[in-house]
Amino acid sequence: MQVYKFGGASVKDAEAVKNVAAILQQNNFNEKVVVISAMGKTTNALEEVVNQYYAKLVGDNTNNGDWQQTMDGVFEKHVTIINNLYSNGGKQKAIDDVRLIIEAARKFLNENKSRNYNYIYDQIVSIGEYISTTIVSDYANSLGLKNTLLDVKQVLFTDNAYTEGIVDFKKTEEAIQTKISELVKTGFVITQGFVGSTPEGFVATLGREGSDYTASIFAYSLNAERVTVWKDVEGIMNADPKEFPDAQFISELTFHEAIEMTYYGASVIHPKTIKPIQNKNIPLEVRSFVNSAKRGSVISANANTNFLPPIIIWKRGQVLLSFSAKDFSFIAEEHLSKVFATFAENRLHINLMQNAAISFSITVDFKKEKIENIIEQLTNDFSITRNDNLSLLTIRHYNPGIIDKLTKDKDILLRQISRTTLQVLMRE
Repeated sequence: MQVYKFGGASVKDAEAVKNVAAILQQNNFNEKVVVISAMGKTTNALEEVVNQYYAKLVGDNTNNGDWQQTMDGVFEKHVTIINNLYSNGGKQKAIDDVRLIIEAARKFLNENKSRNYNYIYDQIVSIGEYISTTIVSDYANSLGLKNTLLDVKQVLFTDNAYTEGIVDFKKTEEAIQTKISELVKTGFVITQGFVGSTPEGFVATLGREGSDYTASIFAYSLNAERVTVWKDVEGIMNADPKEFPDAQFISELTFHEAIEMTYYGASVIHPKTIKPIQNKNIPLEVRSFVNSAKRGSVISANANTNFLPPIIIWKRGQVLLSFSAKDFSFIAEEHLSKVFATFAENRLHINLMQNAAISFSITVDFKKEKIENIIEQLTNDFSITRNDNLSLLTIRHYNPGIIDKLTKDKDILLRQISRTTLQVLMRE
């Protein structure tokens, strides 16, 4: 058993979908679970649907966009992909299948009474994965690549923390083993990334870009031989090649090093992906769907990482929150415990923190609603200052030359350094 994961770029248009089908044909598509993300920038478009709908719901006049029109655009984009996929019959079934998904989402929004943004977000944004898997499954079947389309909500269970669902591994593992063992008898399985099911049966997503994590959960549950993540790069690089044209290819990484990279924000793999497969010693390979014959980067227990180059990770759009006790007392354990509990309650990950005598500073991704909730919950106990539009630079295995090159003449707000890792928070 192997698990493949194809991200949004790998299914962004008709030619990309055809390429996915070719990769499956070339790599013995049987005995596989194939996890697929939303196509191209669909998630961004669906986020705009949610924002336009929510603005109207709460009477926010700053966003006057028409969510119905934006939803029409999502449908039309996918119809174009379907039309370009099929030269003969078969396209109408795929179009009708996508129309059903879109109309169900419209019905949900028209009947919705909740003002919980995260709940609404998950129910709508998740349809991107349902659309993409439907299109790929229909097309693969039309080519004779026999597969079953599995609704991931039948087997992947979470709590009801919308946008950051926590997986119930015991229940999920049992369901996946039972369901997949039957389905793979008649071909491979296609399912959605990023999506889980709450105890009430609603969608709870696993966090932005969470399809890697979905693949890891399936691999863990099935004791898979390997996970392969197909991307538009040749493998893992020491920096984002879009920002650093001289970025270096890394052929192998240990689980530990991969966890460190993803924790600090390296975008090649979702941060939660590694731990489940590490627990069962399942290797993960990052390969290029552009050059599918070439071997990629492998993450495993026994990789040789003695000669790693500096690993550079930029996180843009950071927010610095600084908390001071209102009575000007020292920041002590009882203060920290209240701050940490509030961040945990709001499921907002801390990217950097620094303690001083009378203040405690935290850097987080810009997540507007969560940040505003935290400030509201803590404002009675703390004086809070906020700085927006910051960048967080992390360098693993740094050297003096790379530090100077990337931080020279920058307006630096915070700096932390350990034996292996440097972090610098600066203005953009």
